[in-house]
Amino acid sequence: MSRSQLGEFEEVVMLTVAILTMDAYGYAIAQEIEKRLERKVSIGSLQTVLIRLEKKGYLKSRLGETSNLRGGKRKRYYELTHTGKVSLKAAKEQRLSLWNAIPDFVFNS
Repeated sequence: MSRSQLGEFEEVVMLTVAILTMDAYGYAIAQEIEKRLERKVSIGSLQTVLIRLEKKGYLKSRLGETSNLRGGKRKRYYELTHTGKVSLKAAKEQRLSLWNAIPDFVFNS
């Protein structure tokens, strides 16, 4: 698999999946992003990103149990793969490297 850079929203989604651990399904992911980042999330664009991340091998999913509350429909739960964890760590290191390279005077003026 070729290594591709994470887009900003892809990174946010993956971080949120990591935060929610075993409870990471579409609606919960959207709610967590909205709560933490005060940013509206379209379920459609979230689903597109989840599918793309799964195709890239960064996430894997499983179906939960059926629920009468959901009309018998099952939730799809997501979790990071090993490749996803490595990719997130690399993204973090890249960002920290950039932040650490900024001279102190830039923010002290």
